[in-house]
Amino acid sequence: MSTAYRFSVADYERMIESGVFLDRGDVRTELIYGEVRIVNPPNPPHEDTVDVLMYWSVDVTPRDQIRVRVQNSLDIPELDSVPEPDIAWMKVRTDFRTRRPQPDDVLLLFEVSDSSLAKDRLEKSRLYAEAGIVEYWIVNLVDGRLEIYRDPCDGIYQSCQTRNRGERISPLCQPDAWLEVDRALGVREQ
Repeated sequence: MSTAYRFSVADYERMIESGVFLDRGDVRTELIYGEVRIVNPPNPPHEDTVDVLMYWSVDVTPRDQIRVRVQNSLDIPELDSVPEPDIAWMKVRTDFRTRRPQPDDVLLLFEVSDSSLAKDRLEKSRLYAEAGIVEYWIVNLVDGRLEIYRDPCDGIYQSCQTRNRGERISPLCQPDAWLEVDRALGVREQ
């Protein structure tokens, strides 16, 4: 018998507002399928990759059409979830001061994965597909490749592709914006 308590997004919001997480230092949390999860602190390769993706994203997206967000939350109330993807491309149509972005605001999500690879491939992929996120990329630091998930249907991405070093890919929403896999993964150790 499980004794876990499942929280709604409203419960999670009240916990944040009341300061439940204040005494936890720099510990970050996400709400995933009603469970409050502690997010591993990033290591230098993860942080550097997020920086590279952020600069690339800002360079290739028109500011009047796409808003780039870095490690900010996404509200998926139907699935009791508030994940914090590493990079998110959002439609520019609203001010997020009064609410979190929701799935219909999302154009593309990135997760940078090292210790979180299994979770990002399975649980986050399922969560994002169930939410109808059109495109989800994993920068797989473990295997040194980019994984591209597209065409969500019934909680599963129908299209899963990989790109390796020396290859490139462009997002559906910005077909002229090519990301070189080498750029995303950084310089290889010799």
